[in-house]
Amino acid sequence: MAAMGSVPLAGGPASNAPTRRQQILAAAAELFAHRGFHGVGIDDIGAAVGISGPGVYRHFRNKDALLGHMLVDISETLLAGGEERVRAHPEPVQALHALVHFHVDFALDNPALITVQARDLANLAEADRRRVRRLQRRYVEVWVDVIRQVCPGCDDATGRAAAHAVFGLINSTPHGTVLDRAAMAPLLERMALAAVRSAGAGAARGPGAAGGTAVAGGAGAAGGAGATGGSGTAGGDGDGSAGSRGG
Repeated sequence: MAAMGSVPLAGGPASNAPTRRQQILAAAAELFAHRGFHGVGIDDIGAAVGISGPGVYRHFRNKDALLGHMLVDISETLLAGGEERVRAHPEPVQALHALVHFHVDFALDNPALITVQARDLANLAEADRRRVRRLQRRYVEVWVDVIRQVCPGCDDATGRAAAHAVFGLINSTPHGTVLDRAAMAPLLERMALAAVRSAGAGAARGPGAAGGTAVAGGAGAAGGAGATGGSGTAGGDGDGSAGSRGG
């Protein structure tokens, strides 16, 4: 998956050269992640892409509008990517693997966006905040539906709690760089699948439950080529939500 913090955002032209608008969004994400939204001025953003501060206004009405576009885009990207993976994998266990692989890719490729989404949602204008929340809830429900199919004993509340736990696990990656990406990605996939397996085992109330067994087999393989290959469409996402913690 392309890193949204360094190349064109979703929906941009298929080119190796980002547009000025995309450069501004990428630079702003890095600055917001490191200094916080209120610690960054328009002049800082302009300087990061080699233009004057007022030059940013040719692309965005103000800093609030820039943040709104950034976080709405993350949320739309995650929702579209999640829905695409589920459509491409009608078998529930494969769909879960694909969702996990997709979200792990997104988080590792876009650490600045994950940080901004988690920390600066409250700084959005009210209309943008409501839109992001709606998109986040829809993304959560994509996961809940798959988790409940994989773990038949899970009710909505358990499935939702499991989804948020997985997001919290994966979205913590911007805060730790102990492992390189090649090692971190399969580790996160194994841990995320194990979290879902735990939810299924608890709901099933029995050691032989199908939910726990189905995901357990997948979790053991998550670090290998078979698991990532099964969700190969993930390279084709927040929220921050960027991955989404909210909802």
